[in-house]
Amino acid sequence: MQQNLLAIRAYYDGWQANRGSTTVMTKPAWKLTERLSDIVGPEHVRTDDATTALFSEDIWSASPHTAAIVVSPQTLDQLVEVVKAAHAAGVALAPRGAGMGYTGSYLPAVDGTVSLDLAQMNRVLAVNADDMTVTVEPGCTWAALHKALTPLGLRTPFWGPMSGLTSTIGGGLSQLNAMLGAGHYGTSSESVVALTMVLADGTLLKTGARGANGDSPFYRHYGPDLTGIFCGDSGTLGIKGEITLRLIRAPAHEDYASFSFPSGEAMLKALADVARAGIASETCGFDPGLTRVRLKRMSLASDVKTLGAVVAREKNLAKGLFSAAKIALGGRNFIDADDYPLHIIAEGRSAAGVAADIAEARRIAAEHGGHEIENTIAKVIRAVPFPPLNSMLGPEGEAWAPVHGMVALSKAPALFAAFQALFAELAPAFEREGIYTGYLFTSVSTNAITIEPVFYWPQGYRPIHASAVEPAHLARLPKLPDNPGATALVAAARKRVVEICTTFGCAHFQIGRSYPYRASRDAASLALLDAIKALTDPKGQLNPGGLGFPIR
Repeated sequence: MQQNLLAIRAYYDGWQANRGSTTVMTKPAWKLTERLSDIVGPEHVRTDDATTALFSEDIWSASPHTAAIVVSPQTLDQLVEVVKAAHAAGVALAPRGAGMGYTGSYLPAVDGTVSLDLAQMNRVLAVNADDMTVTVEPGCTWAALHKALTPLGLRTPFWGPMSGLTSTIGGGLSQLNAMLGAGHYGTSSESVVALTMVLADGTLLKTGARGANGDSPFYRHYGPDLTGIFCGDSGTLGIKGEITLRLIRAPAHEDYASFSFPSGEAMLKALADVARAGIASETCGFDPGLTRVRLKRMSLASDVKTLGAVVAREKNLAKGLFSAAKIALGGRNFIDADDYPLHIIAEGRSAAGVAADIAEARRIAAEHGGHEIENTIAKVIRAVPFPPLNSMLGPEGEAWAPVHGMVALSKAPALFAAFQALFAELAPAFEREGIYTGYLFTSVSTNAITIEPVFYWPQGYRPIHASAVEPAHLARLPKLPDNPGATALVAAARKRVVEICTTFGCAHFQIGRSYPYRASRDAASLALLDAIKALTDPKGQLNPGGLGFPIR
């Protein structure tokens, strides 16, 4: 077996070495377009310039290759037939959810790519309250699933990123993400029970324990964890056709606390202790840079929708009105401009248990030099968990792009210090180009802290931004010109952030084509990965280049 794995690895190494001399795929013949139209209907096959260009860029960049066809299957059967047709035609498939990525994951890597638009496979297929599972199609958004489950008093353990208004569950599993529920339950992948995968030739592969009929998934770990293989795969090993997640009863009680710390090191040490204690369902910290960005944005007090959501969240009207009034009166001035705020949300079955968790958070914060501030941000996170995606642009229309590293709890202060040293070195160049930065901090279960530097720079927005930002908000922003110099500097800075992450042994979400995943794996792991790829996608048609797999 080891010899077989090493032989496959050698094949892939040779494939990688010859990438520069390969011939890119030619544009699919009109017969493929005709065949796809027969499968999904002509209205769901698009080849116009505007659509193919939109599907060939993400938040960070546009691909030098433009998708030839965008096809939108509506059902699992259609998805299978689309994949079979692409396989027979020998073209690359680039699966895409909502397009909220920023690591090049779904971008066409070769000419002639068929972009697989999964956002229209968006149904909640089955809610099984007796067995505590829910099955969805990959294009179902986190917000839509939460809306469907809330009247039933149910929830998935991890219940979405803050982009969940449009971000899809299939995309979230392919890329992995964290935020809502992650403090207790980890990433999106850790709430999955089973998957129905469509392999590159259209074969169906079903994971997990699935009942006597083979179609009633209820438990994940039956033998080796095949489900985990396809989580975080950036769409390179198969296409997610159906996803079954486990359910919990929606926690009956929640409370919020926010603290301000004099330094990032103090805040990160407090955040690590909060994670170790397991007391927060969500944590969210900022640096002074992101605080300044918030000060430039519209005040929470003027956002009637936000205040209304806070009122509705409370269990009685008087308490809701009181909470909204505190937010309105607090405005934007409850955080010192040079401090590091940390926002914590606790949830549980009993009020006493939640109160005990909040009390422990207060003790931890005080131990690390923090002082309590208005819990406005924490309340709003829960009241409006899936806000409009207006923050994907800066407050004055600037481009925005994050990069991140997940690090061991004890290493977070040192990683942050390394990032700060890099940005201090680059400060003169940043100032010259009009670049400014901030940080987002959060914890994942009891095991890791994510540090996410974000960049803002004077660069005009592109169609991907215009498709996601609220039209009224976009209309208020100036359309900045292209700024290749500043963009190149941001690209270089992001690369250096990733290099620092590598020295700390960091993990990453949204690996796509931006993080050096393969370089971090040992020889046996690479051989196993390549053997799986050779089995599930022998022609290398699924998202070529994703996860660092070679482009054929």
